Formats: sequence, C-alpha cells, structure tokens
Amino acid sequence: MFVDHVKIYVKAGDGGDGMVAFRREKYVPNGGPAGGDGGHGGNVVFEVEEGLRTLMDFRYKRHFKADRGEHGMSKGMHGAKADDLVVKVPPGTVVMNAETKAVIADLVEHGQRAVIAKAGRGGRGNSRFATPSNPAPELAEKGEPGQELDIILELKVLADVGLVGFPSVGKSTLLSVVSAAKPKIGAYHFTTIVPNLGMVETEDGRSFAMADLPGLIEGAHQGVGLGMQFLRHIERTRVIVHIIDMSAMEGRDPYEDYLTINKELEQYNLRLTERPQIIVANKMDMPGAEENLEEFKKKVGEDVKIFPISAVSRQGLKPLLFEIADLLEVTPEFQLHDIVEEESDATVLYKHESKRDGFDITRADDGAWVLSGGSIERLFKMTDFSREDGIRRFARQLRAMGVDEALRERGAIDGDTVRLLEFEFDFVD
Repeated sequence: MFVDHVKIYVKAGDGGDGMVAFRREKYVPNGGPAGGDGGHGGNVVFEVEEGLRTLMDFRYKRHFKADRGEHGMSKGMHGAKADDLVVKVPPGTVVMNAETKAVIADLVEHGQRAVIAKAGRGGRGNSRFATPSNPAPELAEKGEPGQELDIILELKVLADVGLVGFPSVGKSTLLSVVSAAKPKIGAYHFTTIVPNLGMVETEDGRSFAMADLPGLIEGAHQGVGLGMQFLRHIERTRVIVHIIDMSAMEGRDPYEDYLTINKELEQYNLRLTERPQIIVANKMDMPGAEENLEEFKKKVGEDVKIFPISAVSRQGLKPLLFEIADLLEVTPEFQLHDIVEEESDATVLYKHESKRDGFDITRADDGAWVLSGGSIERLFKMTDFSREDGIRRFARQLRAMGVDEALRERGAIDGDTVRLLEFEFDFVD
C-alpha cells in the first residue's frame, strides 16, 4: 500500500526535576545545599532513510514521545540527558505544522535530519539558588515541559520527469516500455491510483527517474478524481511530459485535453507552469490519429514541439528520451517552498518562535479569574508547590510579570479566586 499523507502527534521529552538536598557528612556542620540539576529531555528528530518509499509505518504508529531527562540527585550530581528519538522518513517528506500549516522541514537527502519538537531543559537543583542572604535554600525547579504538536507528513515523489495527462492516455504503458517498471495497466479509467517510478536510460548512457502519476481530470486542483493526491507529486519534477491521446478514442478533443490539463496545473500551483513541458502525441498507430495531429498542430502553433509516438509499438521513443535527457541537463531544480528558497542550500528551516511573554486574563462562568499564556503556564509547570520557597518564588515571578497589577485593573478584589491551569488560589490585595 502506498501512503503519502498522514497526521501524527509528536512530543519531545520533558526536562528532569532539580533536587533539594544538603551535604550530610561527618565533621561537616551546616554542609550547605547539594541538590543536582535535572537532565535535558530528548528531542524528536526526523531522519531521511533512503530505503523507505512510503509513509505506511505511520498508519500504525501515530504517537511519538521522546524520553524525559533524569532527575537531579544528592551530592550535586546532575541527571543524565535523554537520548533523542530518531524517526526514519522516506526521501521527499515535507513536515508541516497541522495547526498553522507552516512548513517545518523539507527532507530530501539520505541522512538529512531535522529537529521537529524541541526538548525541555532540566530544572535547577537547590545548589543553584544559594545566595549570601539565603545560603541553604529549599528551592528547586521542575523540568521544563517538552514541545508537543500535531504534524502532517506529506510524501512528494522524487522524480526528474512527471508524466501527466487524462486517464487512459498511455502514461503507464510508456513507463513500462522505457523502464523496468511494471505498473498495472487496464482498459478503464484510474487504473493507476498511486505514482509509479521507473529509471530510464537513453542509448548514450544518460539516466533519469520518471514517474507515472495518476490521471488528471477537470477540477483536480479542488480534489476531483484523484485530485490533490496526484498534484502533490508533480511539485518535485523538473520536466513535465504531457501525454495526449491523438486517436481521440474516448471522444474527447485532443486540444481541449491539452488546455484543460495545463489549466489544472496552473490553478494548483502557478509555479508548475515554470517547468519545461514536452508534448507527446500518443496512440499514433490508431486510425484517425494523423488527421487529429495535423489539426492539433494548427491550433497550438508552430512554436510548440510535438513528439508523435506509439507506446505500444515503441515508435518514436528514441527522439523523445533524448529530448527529455537534454532538457534535464539545462533545467535547474525547483524549490518547493519560498521560505526554503530564501535560505542557502539548506532544506531545513528553523525560524525563531517567540515565546508568548504576555498573559491573558479572562472571567470564568463561576466568577473566577482565569490566567493563560505560554510563559506563565511554563513557570507554573516548573514550580515545585510542595515547598514553601517554591510557592514564594512563583508569587514573586507573577508580581514581576505584572499579573497582580493587571488583575487589580480588571476589578479583582481581595479574596477572589484566580485559576491557572488546574491550580486555584486566592487573590490577596
């Protein structure tokens, strides 16, 4: 089964908790704090594995969680850092954030890596908080939570040449006679429902990868027929070979077919029209094909080069393959995404994601004030509420962020309930 689109959940490892501990050695009175830091969690890393050809594995396992870091220990010993979780993906995988649809990484080369979810840092032990005024603090941080997100994986077939055209115009037949590929061929529409890849070698020793892509029909850019499933795979190709049934066996006009397909390519992605296109007139061994070809040439004009072939009888294939190989030599690769294009050679783009420094205050149905926001929730998760020192530090941090002042401005009075995630406390003015 060929799978080229999946949605999965990834979570990086949380950091380990810092420890509250003190030196307890003979003849060392008031030994001082000796709590170690927690280790960093593991990142979720995607790596390209050349042997993979499909996203099938992700159909059965959709949740990927990295390990958390070890907790800090006594005697100032730090916890170990967790190993990264390395997930293998096939070449040609595009990773997108499911919520924002932003491209996180475009993975094409064997061994290429991208950090998809960043791990949380380890919490600091009490030895980090010792000051001259407080030489024995009972204060330690919990580990920072790792990043978690839903992502979409899209596989776009890595082929130099893409065969496009209406269903049953002879795309699979052409691929089967010029390469060793053995696609399924039938006398009905949409015989090909997954892309087929084959390596083609010309007589002068040049070779390239050719993909036979599912048939295109009117409205494909909106998902009609095999729609998007087909169109995503053509994005990577450098040369488009447009196959037209010149025999008009299906009762369609070849020129109308030509215009319809080009319109679909344009509407899906304007950049597809930048690619060089080779027009192939197939089924020239059928009655009426010659007349249709003459008519077609008049309509498209003299400038457009057309290669008349018969895939079944192997007529006219040699000049066609030479033309494709010549075009590939002068055609550059087209980058998929503009953001990647702006960068140098890298196909993994890491953008600065600013943490939400602000906070939001809303009113719940029961009258409680609800605090939310990235920074404030992170502080909450990293605070150890089992110790008095931790609670005091958290209160000071909220005050420094301006939460107290903001609540007063909103009308909070002494004794009001303030809620933050699952924690509730009273507002003291």
